[in-house]
Amino acid sequence: MVQVERTVTVRTPVDQVARYLADFAHTEEWDPGTVRCTRSDDGPVAVGARWHNVSEFRGKETELDYELTRLEAGRVTFVGKNKTATSTDDFTLAPSGDGTTVHYQATIVFHGLAKLASPLLKRVFERLGDEVVPKLTSALEKLKTS
Repeated sequence: MVQVERTVTVRTPVDQVARYLADFAHTEEWDPGTVRCTRSDDGPVAVGARWHNVSEFRGKETELDYELTRLEAGRVTFVGKNKTATSTDDFTLAPSGDGTTVHYQATIVFHGLAKLASPLLKRVFERLGDEVVPKLTSALEKLKTS
């Protein structure tokens, strides 16, 4: 298992941040590894909504199918799966002055032989976490002007 956590504070209200993060297709804007992320079903963005995510990881594309598993005041959670891994992206939101503090936690549990690589991949995921911070901050700050 690999776990990466980052915290950002933006000048955008919690409700706007929550609406934005609840649509996982927005990962194209703030996740440096995401190549494409498209909605797999129809209807409102609610618990049970699904997305197909294509990411580039170490020079190769990997695909995961994500589901919105939690959407409540102050919390947005997605779980993505493929045969190699289960990835959980969890956002905790808290008011901060006139903006929002976002605590982002990514947890990747590898399956089968991929488990053996888990300790070696920690540094790679930490670097990705570092790259998320400015992109996520920029994407969320732009909402304030929308």
